[in-house]
Amino acid sequence: MRKIVFAGTPEFSVPCLDAILLSGMNLVGVYTQPDRPSGRGRGVSSSPVKRRALAAGVSVFQPVSLREPGARRQLESLHADLMVVVAYGLILTPQVLAAPRLGCWNVHASILPRWRGAAPIQRALLAGDDETGVDLMQMARGLDTGPVILSRRTAISATDTGGSLHDRLSFLGAELLTEGLQRLHAGNLPTPRPQPSAGESYACKIEKHEAVLDFNDSCLVLERKVRAFSPWPVAETVLLGERVRVHSAGAHSVRVSAAPGSLIRADRSGIDVACRDGILSVTRLQREGGKPISAEDYINARSELRHFK
Repeated sequence: MRKIVFAGTPEFSVPCLDAILLSGMNLVGVYTQPDRPSGRGRGVSSSPVKRRALAAGVSVFQPVSLREPGARRQLESLHADLMVVVAYGLILTPQVLAAPRLGCWNVHASILPRWRGAAPIQRALLAGDDETGVDLMQMARGLDTGPVILSRRTAISATDTGGSLHDRLSFLGAELLTEGLQRLHAGNLPTPRPQPSAGESYACKIEKHEAVLDFNDSCLVLERKVRAFSPWPVAETVLLGERVRVHSAGAHSVRVSAAPGSLIRADRSGIDVACRDGILSVTRLQREGGKPISAEDYINARSELRHFK
């Protein structure tokens, strides 16, 4: 029975961890990032991967870095055949990549070489991509540059958000990993294929300031921001002097004479704001300290919006 080590941290990684637990292979250890303060109370919190591993009775290791000789020796002592890495969040050195007998696999949420890096899901939505997917990759030196073993694709719908695409790709990645492990066990794993040189793009980490809506942009760009940044960090703007978070909105490419940022109409169907080339209709939003509410409920709470009907 092959020995496997898993490395992952966020909720996205958990279905792949479950796939290994169900595979019948010997999971000898799980690596995840150290516990850190989180939430408003800043209490120390364990990662979703750690919680799932402990519930399954698997040993958990949380080194601050895998560059430390002690951490590397610990990994080598597990005598793993394979290491599976899914959104771990720490850099793997060449020594770590070479520690397992069969090297390291990575499940990545894009069709490489498009959207290498930290935020492939949001970047695909922001760019207006028609499809994305997951790749099972043999890890090599460099950021997401290794040869691809298996791939699965999925269309990006007009209603997909960062959250819906995250969940779909998370489970699609688990299915892909399951197939890879089954084929490894059966001895018919495809030869990893090098990534093409054309089409490279980098999905840099999402910064909160990117979520601020600038109505001088295209309405389509703003709608993509709202979708991509749901559920985090959530798009935000100012409506009649009040800062709000925008959870859902629709783009309408129509001619408008009002200046970008001007309120045009507000009724139960949405709050229409002029953009560079059309209208962004805000349908669900959130006041500071409040919960997400419909446009109709927001209008009822702000009487000054009613004359825009």
